[in-house]
Amino acid sequence: MTGTLINIATVLLGGALGLLFSARLPERLRRTVIAGLGLFTLAFGLYNFLQTKNPLIVLGSLLVGALLGEWWKIEDGLQSLGRALERRFASSTDDDSSRFVRGFLTASLVFCVGPMTILGSIQDGLTGDYHTLAIKAVLDGFAALAFASTLGVGVLFSVLVILVYQGGLSLFAAQLSGVVTDAMMSEMTAAGGVILMGIAISSLLEIKPIRVGNFLPALLIAPLLVAIVELLR
Repeated sequence: MTGTLINIATVLLGGALGLLFSARLPERLRRTVIAGLGLFTLAFGLYNFLQTKNPLIVLGSLLVGALLGEWWKIEDGLQSLGRALERRFASSTDDDSSRFVRGFLTASLVFCVGPMTILGSIQDGLTGDYHTLAIKAVLDGFAALAFASTLGVGVLFSVLVILVYQGGLSLFAAQLSGVVTDAMMSEMTAAGGVILMGIAISSLLEIKPIRVGNFLPALLIAPLLVAIVELLR
């Protein structure tokens, strides 16, 4: 839960600053900061990948995970959810009530729907490693600043959704800690590192579009492959 609490603190801080200054960060500064975070995320993803003891397991989990993700259309589902909520509230009037609701929903969606949320929450719950969520927290803090300056105080209340959703994922993962071995965790961390690099390349550095969400099943496939290999020995 440590990572979730850090995330909540940065969203509250960023949102408060956004309400205080009532203006977005200059675009030039915002792009430079996001690029820096993207480079760090790329390096952190590589660091995680180097934790692997068997790169073939990571490769296999990513390939199988990608097949499952494309079959289940995870990325399309996440995007459809975002578009559905946007359409639902795009026609809202400008009164305080609708502005509050739109700010709350927009921020909640951005902060909670994405591969980094799932990956970070699982790592935090299984091992107490909250570094991925800490990176996400910095990103969310800057996003909260921008959202609050235009959508108002409703953005601050998105922390309730972060607490329930992201914290719930961490608590669920913690219940599985007894069955996940160190070897399983190493390969899952390595697979997650590749996914982090995909997020950096696609969303933060905007080098090449990658359907990163479709790789999420790899986080489940990696420990399963480790278990299968250990049984065959």
